[in-house]
Amino acid sequence: MSKPLMPKATAVWLVDNTTLSFKQIADFCGLHELEVQGIADGDVAGGVKGFDPIANNQLDQIEIDRGENDARYKLKLKYNPAAEGEEKRRGPRYTPLSKRQDRPASILWLVKFHPELADAQIRRLVGTTNSTIQAIRERTHWNISNLQPIDPVALGLCRQSELDKEVQKSAAKRAAEGGFMSDDERRKLVSTEQSLDMDPEPKMPAGIAGLENFTMNDLKSDDEEDTARPADYSDAESFFNLPDDADEEDDDSTDPRDR
Repeated sequence: MSKPLMPKATAVWLVDNTTLSFKQIADFCGLHELEVQGIADGDVAGGVKGFDPIANNQLDQIEIDRGENDARYKLKLKYNPAAEGEEKRRGPRYTPLSKRQDRPASILWLVKFHPELADAQIRRLVGTTNSTIQAIRERTHWNISNLQPIDPVALGLCRQSELDKEVQKSAAKRAAEGGFMSDDERRKLVSTEQSLDMDPEPKMPAGIAGLENFTMNDLKSDDEEDTARPADYSDAESFFNLPDDADEEDDDSTDPRDR
């Protein structure tokens, strides 16, 4: 193991019980130097009980003495045979309880935008099960109507480097099989850095944009436009459209006494 158990609690103990520099403690515990300084000032790790690395067989007193005498000396973690191969242990990815409800949305994003990923790759990225992935692929998940695809990197379920690694594996497998890929698929099967370095896709000039949807069926003759044009009723006389004989009838029906 390259780091001690409970690194922050170990840093608290070293700050309180030794005269090691902040950099020495930070390098040994895998923390930032400013974080160790915050522990010394009481701004970080408040209420954390110190973890004695000597009593827990992680550090020798000789290492502490050497570090206190030489500020450039780097502490070495004590060899523990029981911890051999701990970093290589394989198992399902642990997902915090606060983020487990976001896993279906991330699975939907991976299935939609990276359909080339196998179920095993999705399991490694977000730590889920085959039944959940299959339910989302077949849209039989109990909450599929309310799910919105969200990038698992944005949700903090995996790192961008891990996603790029799985995507590159799929790209290498696809290339080995000799499958044909379109430009869009080729852009999906590369890492983020490679995709950003690619030339932009050719776009249609703005002056002729939309002409691909223009057909001869949309043309209308002038006669058709005239017939289809609604009548103009802005003039009162045209609105009532009174006949010419109406004026004569009004004149005949006038009372002679009014003349």
